[in-house]
Amino acid sequence: MKLTKEQSQDIKDQQSQKNITKRVTAHELEQILYEAIPALDHGFIRVIDYMGDDSSIVQSARVSYGKGTKKVSTDSGLIKYLMRHWHSTPFEMCEIKYHVKLPIFIARQWIRHRTANVNEYSARYSILDKEFYLPEPKNLAAQSIANRQGRGDVIEGEQAKEVLELLKNDAERTYDNYENMLNQKFDGSTIDENKKGLARELARMNLTLNTYTQWYWKTDLLNLMNFLRLRADHHAQYEIRVYADIMLDTLKRWVPITYDAFMDYRVGGTEVSAKGKVIIQKLLKGEEINLEQSGLSQREWNELMEAFEITDKNV
Repeated sequence: MKLTKEQSQDIKDQQSQKNITKRVTAHELEQILYEAIPALDHGFIRVIDYMGDDSSIVQSARVSYGKGTKKVSTDSGLIKYLMRHWHSTPFEMCEIKYHVKLPIFIARQWIRHRTANVNEYSARYSILDKEFYLPEPKNLAAQSIANRQGRGDVIEGEQAKEVLELLKNDAERTYDNYENMLNQKFDGSTIDENKKGLARELARMNLTLNTYTQWYWKTDLLNLMNFLRLRADHHAQYEIRVYADIMLDTLKRWVPITYDAFMDYRVGGTEVSAKGKVIIQKLLKGEEINLEQSGLSQREWNELMEAFEITDKNV
């Protein structure tokens, strides 16, 4: 990740601010406020602003004045209770705003989470940066046979080199054509004084999806956790998982008690259907049960066995 001099100076200016407030602040999150945390090859995440902390959740749950209870253990117990019993409203009282630089194809996947306020860099108004995402060789994989939207075995050797070369050449060629249609270089300089440039809103359609875009993404704590539960999961696409992992760290810095409860009950926990519950009860009693007796589909059975790490599928 490379920042321009203007971007670096802007971050320094933001970090040098000294504001006095009576509102709660998260000390650990304040340490990285405005900082550009690298993601992929040219991307980053910055925490721009936030509202509330763990005590705000407790305060909201009790509809009380002040900062909630004085004992952290008491706050922790209540937050765990809220998380455990899916009492979600108190978590909506905290909000956070991110500045994210990411490849367009990840942005289009990300935007499917229709639970945030988003303002994206306008390619109708400005010229997009000449930066493209190119995967590391270890992240080049063939289409999965078992999963229609996932990856399979890693592609290696000459084939990997060929794929990377294609990605790079296509991105550079289409960007060159983008500049020619605009009659402008990415730095704003004119190519040919005797030509008119195509409208930016039209020229942009030629670009590849690995071109980088940027946006401000503001959401509440509940919807952030819903996003992270899906996108930090090992089944999620690698590229979006990189961003989700960084955001998990910001969550820990911001609301550490909520983070612990989230990792315990949402990330580390599992949901079990009524039929699955019966199966677990039988296993605890030492009774034998198999797929045919369970009433579950093959996929449901496999997922249940995997969740509880039961290796003998004919239990």
